[in-house]
Amino acid sequence: MLLFPCYELNSKDFPIPSIVKDEWDKWNILGTVLVSLLLQTLLIFIAPLRKRTEKRIITLFIWAAYLLANWVAAFAVGLIFSAQGNDNCKELVNKDIAVFWAPFLLLHLGGPDNVTAFALEDNELWLRHLLSLLFQLVTVAYVFLQSVHNEFWIPTLLMFVAGTIKYAERTCALYLACLGNFRASMLPKPDAGIDYPRLMEEYSLYKEAHIPVKIVIGKEVEKRYRALDAQSSINKIGEIEVVNAAYKFFKIFKGLIVDLASSLDDRQESRAFMLERCPQDALRVMELELNFLYDVLYTKMPVVHCKRGFFFRLVCSVLIVISFQRFASHHKQHLHHLDIAVTYTLLIGALGLDLVAFVMFIFSDWTIALLKNSKMMSIVYSIRKKLSLVERQRWSNSVSRHSFIKYCVEEQHLNWFDKPGLIFGLNGLLVEMRYIKRTKLTKCKLMEFIFNELKYKALKAEDPKVAKKMCSARGGWVLSQSFITFNYPISSTVSEEIEYDESLLLWHIATELCYFKDDDGIADQKTNRKFCKILSDYMLYLIVMQPTIMSALAGTSLFRFRDTCEEAKKFFAEKELTLKSLSIYENFKFFDGQSKKSMKDQKKKACKELLDVDTVVRPAKMKGEVSRSLLFDACMLAKDLRELGRNRMWEIMSKVWVELLCYAASHCKPNAYAQHLSKGGELITFVWLLMAHFGLREEFRKDIPNSKLIVAK
Repeated sequence: MLLFPCYELNSKDFPIPSIVKDEWDKWNILGTVLVSLLLQTLLIFIAPLRKRTEKRIITLFIWAAYLLANWVAAFAVGLIFSAQGNDNCKELVNKDIAVFWAPFLLLHLGGPDNVTAFALEDNELWLRHLLSLLFQLVTVAYVFLQSVHNEFWIPTLLMFVAGTIKYAERTCALYLACLGNFRASMLPKPDAGIDYPRLMEEYSLYKEAHIPVKIVIGKEVEKRYRALDAQSSINKIGEIEVVNAAYKFFKIFKGLIVDLASSLDDRQESRAFMLERCPQDALRVMELELNFLYDVLYTKMPVVHCKRGFFFRLVCSVLIVISFQRFASHHKQHLHHLDIAVTYTLLIGALGLDLVAFVMFIFSDWTIALLKNSKMMSIVYSIRKKLSLVERQRWSNSVSRHSFIKYCVEEQHLNWFDKPGLIFGLNGLLVEMRYIKRTKLTKCKLMEFIFNELKYKALKAEDPKVAKKMCSARGGWVLSQSFITFNYPISSTVSEEIEYDESLLLWHIATELCYFKDDDGIADQKTNRKFCKILSDYMLYLIVMQPTIMSALAGTSLFRFRDTCEEAKKFFAEKELTLKSLSIYENFKFFDGQSKKSMKDQKKKACKELLDVDTVVRPAKMKGEVSRSLLFDACMLAKDLRELGRNRMWEIMSKVWVELLCYAASHCKPNAYAQHLSKGGELITFVWLLMAHFGLREEFRKDIPNSKLIVAK
């Protein structure tokens, strides 16, 4: 007895019309193969954009192309495999020519050189890609053996070998970029040290023979590098020197991503190098250094830029050229003109993509660095410069900003566009579209300001122990150096007694209150005021919108932020200070001058109302543990800061914000920085690396040689 009735299926049981199904059966292989080639062409040109853009739409487009490229190529292989065993298939494609197309899909599955992984998690799935490689190889080999006597078996075999090499390169790149393997590749060989029993045996024999002997205990090897003072001359370096220095320090500091400490010798060398550089050159070196790290984690560059990789790449190129020649010289009168056109398209596409990859390979920063100062390097660099192949921008060079006052003053209400977003869990994306602002760092000198502040600290912290203390400072070191006696609560807001996220939120709101309360003043004051505002907004953005970066420091930041926002909204509603928030559609329009002025006036009025509240008693004592709001605690901090005078206030606040940023940079998980290298980069990543260069880190490895047995003469 059957549990389920059986039905005889026919074309009427399918909702898809038969004419559509017939057309799909005719064009599916041809269409998917061409789409696969199109996606590969798109990826090789647009993939580099993701490391230097912060625009979500571009990142989303690259992500879609990356996923579709893998899926379409694998799907096309399956279609060709299925068609070989179906004698009644209705494809327009000749079966022999379809077999020739299958190895091209292996080339496509190998992907372009400039994108192997979209995210760090893709590298951890290298074993899955290895199994996929084996499965696809078996599938294509089966298709080839099914028609081994076809007329195109020689070019098919050549393309099969080339496709296997390409796909193997990608799998190898994923394997090497897996953080566990990445860490293992940098670990030194195990060293058991001196042969202690033998050493002591020899020592005893010498003693018994009354021969003067002594054991010299190994001491830490110290390399002295010239330390500069603030008045030392700054040496500028050229592009080639930038590439060589970046590659050198990349090899030294790449272990920081997987928590491997650098040595004290490396600290001294990089510290001396950075102290001799102007901010612009130092930032160029670090930008290129992070670009090398990006290539290691997300591209094939480490695989192809070695002797073995170069050999296999040369073999792959030769095989593609020979395959093209064999097909072009073949008699094709019996083939359909469409089959011939598509085959030539695939061959030209394979040659074109290989040529683009070769140009990228030859004129890359990796080639310049590996050739070092040879004559060939000068030739390559000269050609690259003439052809304008140098990347002008290697990261987004911008920061995201989140303003507490703006977020709370604007009344939040749901409109027709917001509701679907909340249903599908896109609330964070909607908040980012509405309230997050991007600021280009090229329009201000914030990077130079941070560099000079860290350089000043580096000159004060030649001893690694002092550097360790500076890394643990959250603004207290700046306040202690200002020679001003602060009243409560300024000093306590940056102490270790309160959590970092609480200190950050207090200083952000206080900065907002002081910023909107004051107008622009003299040049120095205006510059420090702008730096404070940018850093304050950026740090709030990180703590609220980027929990992956700040996970080690976030604590209960979300609860504090929500409670503080709720109290602010309630206060502004009572004072009738809230503005109707803009819809998503209206956010894409330009504000007219009147709207901008109205919003600015409203923020200024809101800050004035907050500062006018009498805050004699600390609010936290009256609220207890129920609410974590810090709104009026921040008001007290702002009032105390304003007593310093505007000029002094903005100078101190700007340095405190740099210290808060540095504390976060030195206490966050390094792999979070690696994740954001493929998303346009983050300012905090540069600060983290700059602190490592200046030796402002908590941990360094000491290299101590073995002890020796010395016999006196």
